[in-house]
Amino acid sequence: MARSPAARSVRKGERPNLAAETLTEQAYRLIEEQIVTLRLKPGDVISEQLLSATFKIGRTPIREALQRLAREGLITVLPRKGILVSDINPRNQLLVLEVRREIERLLSRAGADRATQQQRDQFTEIAQGMDRAAKSDDDIAFMRLDRELNRLLIEAAHNDYAARSMKLLQGLSRRFWYMHYRDAADLPLCARLHANQARAIAQGNEEAAARAADKLMDYVENFTRATVMV
Repeated sequence: MARSPAARSVRKGERPNLAAETLTEQAYRLIEEQIVTLRLKPGDVISEQLLSATFKIGRTPIREALQRLAREGLITVLPRKGILVSDINPRNQLLVLEVRREIERLLSRAGADRATQQQRDQFTEIAQGMDRAAKSDDDIAFMRLDRELNRLLIEAAHNDYAARSMKLLQGLSRRFWYMHYRDAADLPLCARLHANQARAIAQGNEEAAARAADKLMDYVENFTRATVMV
C-alpha cells in the first residue's frame, strides 16, 4: 500500500506537506511551534504585522490563527495594548492534566476501535518515529511527532466533542514539556510511552491503548509535579 505524503513526512520526522493545509492552518502550525518551543517566550509581545512578514502569510490567516491560539490559552489578547504570549504555571498544568487524562484515555480507546487502515498505518509510522527519537534523544523530532500523534488521535476517534476539548489542552501541555524537559524529564522514556500508545491504537487493541494512555499520563503528571518541586 502506497504511503500518503503526510505519512511519509511523519516517517522522516519532517514538517507536514504545506500543500495539504489552508493558509490559516499553516499560520497556526508555524506560530504554535514558535510558542511551544519557546522561540516566542512567555511575556513576549507579538503582532499580526510582524508574524505576517516573518512567515510570508497574509494578515487574515495570521489573525485567524491567533484567535485559535487565544482560545487555547497560548496567547493573551489585550485590547488596545497588544498580544502577549501567555505565562506558564506548573500548578495550572496539573489542572490541565486532570482533564487531559480522561480525554486521552477516551480518544485512545475510540481510535483503536474506529481508525481506518490508512490511519493505523500512520500510527505505526509515528510509533517507529518515536522509537527513533528515543534512541537519538531528538527533541525537535519528538515534538513534531507528538503534534502529529495528537492530530491523528483526534481524527481517528471520530468524536467531535472530545476533539474540541483536547485541542484546547495539547499546546499547553507541549509547551510546558518543552520548557522543563531538560531539567526534569526523560525524553527517551517519554518517546517510548508515546510509541506504545500509537502502536496499541494501530493494532486495534482498545484495552492496551487505554493502558498506554494512562501510563503516559502517569509519567507526564510525575514530570509536572517534579517541576513544582524544583
